[in-house]
Amino acid sequence: MSRYSGFTLIELILVTIIIGILAGMVVMNYGGRVREAQVRAAKGDIATLSNAVDLYALDHNDKYPNSLEDLVSGERKYVRELKPDPWGNPYVYKPPTDPLKADYVIFSAGPDGVPGNEDDVTSTSKDKSTAS
Repeated sequence: MSRYSGFTLIELILVTIIIGILAGMVVMNYGGRVREAQVRAAKGDIATLSNAVDLYALDHNDKYPNSLEDLVSGERKYVRELKPDPWGNPYVYKPPTDPLKADYVIFSAGPDGVPGNEDDVTSTSKDKSTAS
């Protein structure tokens, strides 16, 4: 056995590369899970807001709120506070266009904050199960 024992430079570089590859794989898997969790949280928030809008309409003779702020103000609070979506943007509420129909829309603009593209998380009063 020689007097100088230890790892060679090649061995250290090889171990560093392997650790880097493993770390990259973990980050890739974790990043996808975070996005899925954010979408699920937005869907849950939208369902809660939708229920609050429906309760508001029941209490006000089928008159829907003009904005989500109506749910936290007034004599009865239907939600405690209006939280932003998981990406820090406010939820968007579009009241019914026809007073006889309950066709309101509540949605999140998604991670990019721009409404109207494929990353939006949406729910309508017509079919609450179609949130995407």
